[in-house]
Amino acid sequence: MSTISVNKPATVSAWPVIFTLSQRELVRFFRQKNRVFGALVQPIIFWLLFGAGLGTARVGGADSNRLDYSHFFPGTLVMILLFTAIFATISIIEDRREGFLQGVLVAPVPRWSIVMGKVLGGSAIAMLQGIVFLFLGWITGKLGWFQVISPSTTALQWVAAIALMFVISIALTALGFLIAWRMDSTQGFHAIMSVFLLPMWLLSGAFFPMDVGGWLGWIVRLNPLTYGVAGLRHCLQNESVGVGLPSLSLCWIVSLAFAAVIFAAAWSIAGTRSTGDLL
Repeated sequence: MSTISVNKPATVSAWPVIFTLSQRELVRFFRQKNRVFGALVQPIIFWLLFGAGLGTARVGGADSNRLDYSHFFPGTLVMILLFTAIFATISIIEDRREGFLQGVLVAPVPRWSIVMGKVLGGSAIAMLQGIVFLFLGWITGKLGWFQVISPSTTALQWVAAIALMFVISIALTALGFLIAWRMDSTQGFHAIMSVFLLPMWLLSGAFFPMDVGGWLGWIVRLNPLTYGVAGLRHCLQNESVGVGLPSLSLCWIVSLAFAAVIFAAAWSIAGTRSTGDLL
């Protein structure tokens, strides 16, 4: 009796998959004019409102305890990266509903390339908004309105700040991927975001000094997003460890580890089968 052998399809190279999925996210973004409008206008709104409101904020009514806009600028920058990166991963839920995700999952491609493609596409969108807001922060100092970025910031520090923003975007987009992968409704995704991600940002030292004591201080220190905010303070405002910040090297180590661990978790969950995958 003759046997019939079935050859398994060869696995496709990962890099074309990564490029195609990333490009798809960007094409989808630029075709939705309302998203492009929001991506450009949102940083401007934050720039104007936070500059006018927080620029005159005081703690205890004393000039020595004044928290001007420069204190809130790195946290606001991380907030823009957070919400843009997280909202970009809503496309995973939409792709599952439309059947596109199922088609990608049955293709002979490495699962990590699917994760990387979606994460890089979402990170690019987050970086677009982040760089616009960063440019607005720079222009305010040049125009003499309010100084949020240190005039002594070197070119190397600018490059380091943008690189750190990219690492933060990767980590947050991967986190959004991790949350959205098992979700079947955008309502549930928004609920998780408001309960988990908003406090994560608030407890990153974005609004109050990072050397706050008590149990709240421990939460701030254990929050990996804290080190992204602190790293941007180091790069853009030349703040030192003496003002309660962790060292710049520690900020990089924690941020890179956070991105690596979350990406690995997203890769792991994407490699498991579920009834929603139709596999």
